[in-house]
Amino acid sequence: MTPAALRMRLAEIAAEPHGGEPIFGDEVLAGLNRPPVPAAVLVPVVLGEEPSVLLTKRTSHLTKHAGQISFPGGRIDPTDSGPEAAALREAQEEIGLDADSVEVLGRLADHLTGTGYRITPVLAVLPPALTYQLSPHEVDSIFELPMRVVMDPGAPRRQRQHVSGVWREYWVWPHPEHFIWGATAAILVQLAQRLREGVV
Repeated sequence: MTPAALRMRLAEIAAEPHGGEPIFGDEVLAGLNRPPVPAAVLVPVVLGEEPSVLLTKRTSHLTKHAGQISFPGGRIDPTDSGPEAAALREAQEEIGLDADSVEVLGRLADHLTGTGYRITPVLAVLPPALTYQLSPHEVDSIFELPMRVVMDPGAPRRQRQHVSGVWREYWVWPHPEHFIWGATAAILVQLAQRLREGVV
């Protein structure tokens, strides 16, 4: 799929209705005892010669999700006009991404996490070879997951882990250096499934 064709398909996905109901993460084992916290992440697709998805590795000293792989994003603040504004603000704070370089296409279905967040994934495309300025407090590094991996139906795998007396299953994406799992992996699975629906 060429970058132009990929951008067109991503725009189609963003325009398609998804019912408004969130996708429940694998770690949501029972009903949450409080309303989920609204959050948003930017799902940035880099339209280079080999298209890819931009991901970040969080720093190891953070109090939550330290060292994990994630999309740029965070809580939706009261001053944000919506998920798109929150995702762009967080991307600027975390990796120095200039909003003028981002073409926001729309949203994927919300993802509800076991840690009490309702994440709105904001789908966007970026040009290649941008310069990023990482926040030393929040982001250890950035890297790109090739779109050919995202489009491979055999790439993500289910993994089981015994935690506090309960077996948990979750998605994991292959990468030679990084462990991509949790909400980030699940959102990538959602994106991959939607993308493959349009491939003849």
